[in-house]
Amino acid sequence: MNSRTFQSTSSAGLNYDLVPMKLWTKAKRLGIWDPMAIDFTQDRKDWLELNELEQTVILHLTSQFLGGEESVTQELLPLIGAIRRTGCLEEEMYLTSFLWEEAKHVEALRYFFDTVACTNDDLSHFHGENYCRLFHEELPGALDALEHDRSPVALARASVTYNMIVEGVLAETGYHAYAKMLADNDIMPGMQQMAANLKQDESRHLAFGVYLLSRLTAEYGDEVWFAIEARMNELLPIALGMINETLGAYEELPFGLVEDDFVEFGTSQFQKRYMRVAKAREQTLEEVMGLSAVAAD
Repeated sequence: MNSRTFQSTSSAGLNYDLVPMKLWTKAKRLGIWDPMAIDFTQDRKDWLELNELEQTVILHLTSQFLGGEESVTQELLPLIGAIRRTGCLEEEMYLTSFLWEEAKHVEALRYFFDTVACTNDDLSHFHGENYCRLFHEELPGALDALEHDRSPVALARASVTYNMIVEGVLAETGYHAYAKMLADNDIMPGMQQMAANLKQDESRHLAFGVYLLSRLTAEYGDEVWFAIEARMNELLPIALGMINETLGAYEELPFGLVEDDFVEFGTSQFQKRYMRVAKAREQTLEEVMGLSAVAAD
């Protein structure tokens, strides 16, 4: 007889006070948006009014977003499997929304190329050395490692790569600057709406990443923390190098873009999350998971 038990039918049930379950609730409410429902009529008109440099920069940035979203969609399953093996059902449940949302982001950004830019050109020439290293090597390598390495250190390295660097330094910074660029120049209202939706989804993913890394640090101690710190130090220069190689490719940036603004925003957000995870070294596992606060109520 199979002796497997199910948490959901046991006395444990589901813990709705955990951060992942709170994020799951938000995902159900905020993550159900349809890219095909966004009106790009004005965006197409605005696109045709842009000069060649302006169009090129938008194609450059958007192609990097799209490639990154496709990459995380393809590489995410090992993380879900690794969390499943830890027995954290609430975390696994929330991660199912990651896959849905990342896949939707691929559709959303491809829809821009098909509907607004109206191009099916190969845009991979916009993917520079640092970009390729991160998305062709570091991200798949760290996530694929979870197929054979179930250790907390491997899980932490994967989460740093995906959540802290790809989503934190790059996606959040990129979408923030992208939306601001369009809003400041009063163009492409459909893409402004899409960027806001993407940014909102990514903010939940980041919150989970900080939670997961904090949990692993509190639960397993300095072995995991030192692995987190080392991985951050490995990847941050690559991420910042990607920003430089992207914007540094142009003698003059249109739309009022300033490279230092990207770097400063990304670095600032990274430091905030770095400090939040580091704080877990001084916290109990119950405090990180929010269980001590629940017990005190």
